[in-house]
Amino acid sequence: MIIFGIDPGLAISGYGVINYIGNKFEVIEYGAVTTESCEEFPKRLKKIYDRYTALFELYKPDAVAIEELFYNKNVKTAIAIAEARGVHLLAAENKNIPLYEYTPLQIKQGIVGYGRAEKKQVQEMVKIILKLSEVPKPDDVADGLAAAICHAHSLKSAESFRILNY
Repeated sequence: MIIFGIDPGLAISGYGVINYIGNKFEVIEYGAVTTESCEEFPKRLKKIYDRYTALFELYKPDAVAIEELFYNKNVKTAIAIAEARGVHLLAAENKNIPLYEYTPLQIKQGIVGYGRAEKKQVQEMVKIILKLSEVPKPDDVADGLAAAICHAHSLKSAESFRILNY
């Protein structure tokens, strides 16, 4: 099963593509989609949409696992990131790829076994689980891979995930 994990963002959106077969992970690709703050907001959203659409066409994932947003004290920033997240969801939906969402706590629990784990612990476990030589950078990329791993682990228990149904 090819799983595409996303850590949604506006300036940096991390992603990871893994193949999960028989409890074994194979890394296919990982990286980040970036936009510049000097670009007009609608152009930034279009860039994200176009890039993810192309990535979905290239890798043809069986599922997309995306991190839910956490509350941000800066409302303006939270709204912009939520709008960018909507573009990520739209790109997957337009390709008819099943979408699954996980809270940061669920992802940490699925990767480290502890929902309040530190970011560095999650990054190190991503490196170990995927047998990478180093922690993927920037942090958003490791978070995208973590979302994909979390979904793979959730496949064993239908209760641990829910399909986005908006």
